[in-house]
Amino acid sequence: MNVCDVMTTRVATVEMDDRLKVVKEILDCAPFRHLLVIEDNELQGVISDRDLLRCLSPFLGTDAESVHDTTTINQRAHQIMTRSPITIKPELPIHDALVLMLDNNIGCLPVLEAGEIKGIFTWHDGVRALLD
Repeated sequence: MNVCDVMTTRVATVEMDDRLKVVKEILDCAPFRHLLVIEDNELQGVISDRDLLRCLSPFLGTDAESVHDTTTINQRAHQIMTRSPITIKPELPIHDALVLMLDNNIGCLPVLEAGEIKGIFTWHDGVRALLD
């Protein structure tokens, strides 16, 4: 079985200059944990929910919030994204994709074909495929 058989094809993206407030709103409301960062429809990076949590102040929205805390939410997507993410082709076997994710300690692999985003392969996709 190949990645194209189980990957998620509805991919959420943000632009390089989108503010983290937008990124947070998407991740807070969606059932996924990764956003692809694009510029001119080309993949530039990946932001995970963990990336977002690492850079945002825990005091946002509390009585202890300061100017510094609100500055963190106004950063741009390109400031926290993982640049030049590892990508795969749709025909890669699922086993190889999972090994690649384990070896690189990453939670997702953007799936590209001729530079075009076709989907995203996550741990969830891999586990679901193994259980089927």
